[in-house]
Amino acid sequence: MKLHFTKMHGAGNDFIVIDAIEQDVSKLTTDDWIFLANRQLGIGADQILLVESPTKVDADFRYRIINHDGSEVEQCGNGSRCFVRFVRAKGLTSKKEIRVEVAHTVITLTEQEDQRVRVNMGSPIFEHDLIPFIPGNFDTQVIGPITEFKLPLIQSSVWITPLSMGNPHAVQLVKSVETALVSQIGPEIENHPSFPKRVNVGFVEVVDRSHINIRVFERGSGETLSCGTGACAAAVTVILKNLVDSPVCVQTLGGLLEIDWQYAKQGLLADVIMTGPATTVFEGIIEI
Repeated sequence: MKLHFTKMHGAGNDFIVIDAIEQDVSKLTTDDWIFLANRQLGIGADQILLVESPTKVDADFRYRIINHDGSEVEQCGNGSRCFVRFVRAKGLTSKKEIRVEVAHTVITLTEQEDQRVRVNMGSPIFEHDLIPFIPGNFDTQVIGPITEFKLPLIQSSVWITPLSMGNPHAVQLVKSVETALVSQIGPEIENHPSFPKRVNVGFVEVVDRSHINIRVFERGSGETLSCGTGACAAAVTVILKNLVDSPVCVQTLGGLLEIDWQYAKQGLLADVIMTGPATTVFEGIIEI
């Protein structure tokens, strides 16, 4: 079959975006997704985004996210921004604000006049069974309203904050993201038995009260140039530790994101608002 696609990126986090409303992709297999995402043999991307018709009455679209390794995940912040830019450019909607169904909820996406896209990511989740996270008999320390866990690794241990932004994250503070052991311990934490659905691993450096630097080792994709939900999880963590104020400028390897979380005014139920770029790189047709 011939498959039409658009290559996009959000702050360097790159995607293959596919209109699965006008195209039937039901026969594509896990091996097909892995081929498409392969940077040497296929198109190449961190993730594949599928644009589908909604199953909920209060949503304009549904979208699914498939990782570089063919696994499907619940949420993708940078992909959400590319999603709204794609459906508007393709004439699938004329709305500037759209509601999109993801795995467990409906999120609101807004294209702004400055060409950036604003995404309401919902409120963070700390309940262990919803992340999911199995704490075990670990050392803990309470900082403000959150609990950190000392996660045992093969050759060391690290303090992490587990939370979900629609997908699981383990956030740790580091002195410098440049020297952080991302490739060394990222895979081990990703596949740690305490995270039964694996986990995205965030390394966070606080620059000042309004800026942080992050690197993220994403489950199923490895380290990426940017991770939207990872930026949200990092910002939430350092806000709760009273290390920064909202809004927070989050510098990823691929670009700058802005995260606004009004915890001081609304508490833990405040929605996390992410604003950032979404860029179309090229369009094409590939034969599967």
